[in-house]
Amino acid sequence: MNVEEWLGQDNQLGNDIWNNKYRNEGESFECWVDRVSGGDQDVKQLILEKKFLFGGRILSNRGLENMGRKVSLSNCYVITPPEDSIEEIFECAKKLARTYSYGGGCGVDISGLSPKGAKINNAAKETTGAVSFIELYSLVTGLIGQNGRRGALMVSLDCSHPDVERFIDLKTDLDKITKANLSVRISKKFMDAVKEDGMFTLRYLREATGELIENEVKARELFRRIAEANWDYAEPGALFWDRIEDWNLLSNTKGFKYAGVNPCAEEPLPAGGSCLLGSINLSEFVKNPFTTEAVFDFEGFKNCIKVCVKALNEVLEEGLELHPLQEQKESVSDWRQIGLGIMGLADMLIKLGIVYGADGAVKLCDKIGFEMADTAIAASALLAKEKGAYPKCCAREITETPYFQANTTKDTAELVKKYGLRNSQLLTVAPTGTLSTMLGISGGIEPVYANYYERKTESLHGADVYYKVYTKIVDFYMKQNKLRDSSELPEYFVTAMTLDYHQRIHIQGVWQQHIDASISSTVNVPNQFTVEETEKLYMYAYDNGLKGITIFRDGCKRTGILNTENEPKSVDLGENLEHGEKTPCPDCGEPLVFEGGCTVCKSCGWGKCQ
Repeated sequence: MNVEEWLGQDNQLGNDIWNNKYRNEGESFECWVDRVSGGDQDVKQLILEKKFLFGGRILSNRGLENMGRKVSLSNCYVITPPEDSIEEIFECAKKLARTYSYGGGCGVDISGLSPKGAKINNAAKETTGAVSFIELYSLVTGLIGQNGRRGALMVSLDCSHPDVERFIDLKTDLDKITKANLSVRISKKFMDAVKEDGMFTLRYLREATGELIENEVKARELFRRIAEANWDYAEPGALFWDRIEDWNLLSNTKGFKYAGVNPCAEEPLPAGGSCLLGSINLSEFVKNPFTTEAVFDFEGFKNCIKVCVKALNEVLEEGLELHPLQEQKESVSDWRQIGLGIMGLADMLIKLGIVYGADGAVKLCDKIGFEMADTAIAASALLAKEKGAYPKCCAREITETPYFQANTTKDTAELVKKYGLRNSQLLTVAPTGTLSTMLGISGGIEPVYANYYERKTESLHGADVYYKVYTKIVDFYMKQNKLRDSSELPEYFVTAMTLDYHQRIHIQGVWQQHIDASISSTVNVPNQFTVEETEKLYMYAYDNGLKGITIFRDGCKRTGILNTENEPKSVDLGENLEHGEKTPCPDCGEPLVFEGGCTVCKSCGWGKCQ
């Protein structure tokens, strides 16, 4: 098999992505599959069947350490939060630079830094504040890259920090902080104050001087400020921090603490933490697609999970000495996080004839999610039996967590009680932007963005002529059923812009019940969506147990080219746009690059085919 046979002769974009991002110096497709699979025939078969792909760092870097390359197999890291000193602040910048040079993206929380105006004992007399140092970290992120991949950064700040209002407004200046994503850590205490229309205290105690800085604000006004910034600038995102800390396998583990999240927020991690990613393509587990006999292959899915958990652990072992920093090597050795996720959910539902967000979709996702969690936990327990549990493992603490009790069968619980777990974290949902674009499927748990795009060409006709380019699954269905126009499609061909946000959140909520890490997610909303609706959306997301959320409003000030107003706008794919021209990414706001008729984000991996 060659790459054209694997991805399809008509999938030029997918071929280009594989060739430019994952292929190493002219290697054949067969050599690439052997390198990436590590010689594991089960993994190789899953890749060939397009049922599973490792994360991008593994696809591009696995095995290259044997050629003397300084590379990481991990997509993401969380840097130890800097303490409140100039030395620590710049030490953090150095750690970011070194990690980027190996190809890893980073998250860092700056809640421990003093707010603006705090007294300091040097020539400045008072600090410029925590927020001022984001510009330094953004600059480092833009400067350092590896193998054509620029660094990706997430900076978070607690909602109780006195600088939080400055933080919220930071990216309303589109020329500042262009190389970092921002998220506010939102607490239950704050959300309770919002619901009660009460006051909320911003507070910081500077230990070096004993200075206490406090300020009371109206909770609803601060909440609205977050909503307004998201409505018009797509940032900062919201991290519901109590949910992050309470719904996982480690919520009862003494001495464990999450330090931050990775650039796309699907991985909460401890200080120095890192995670390997891999995603299962749900659409390939539908038997008899587009027929009344269409069913989901649960047995094949569970077998795939077992293979993938084992495979990610093998990659983890190979990568232990490849991490850029000593703190990362130690953290990974102690906690052994892996991040097995999904992609192609929307394609799966379409093949089954189920409307995304409808009751039937939620019920099916609930069943698939439970099977995924239970099977992955059991597989990790059996690996612990064979190779030992992760060093910090306490089986009793794990089995008493609410997450574990809601996501395991009796048999799996017995395995964990007896052997512990090989991994402290198992499941996540990454954006899978580049991977899903390469395969021509929907990314992560996202709905299909649009059924078609309009393409303009002048060269063939001497004048502007528009024609439709259909999304791959739409194109396949229309050809199979001899449809002439997308208006003839069945009702289950819904898109991001036609979905009610409640449906979108229902899907994310049900998956979050079964994912022990988090879910990278952006809710696309139309231009006419209001600030008040944005507030309701965020409150609805919180009440439905999400760990994080952000929105991207069509036509907002941070808008990209993939906007729609009822139907997708026309996009010039060649006459007036140069190859490599940049426009903001709807997920992270960083520049997208036009490549082969598609837009790809080099930062977070988001991508959409035109």
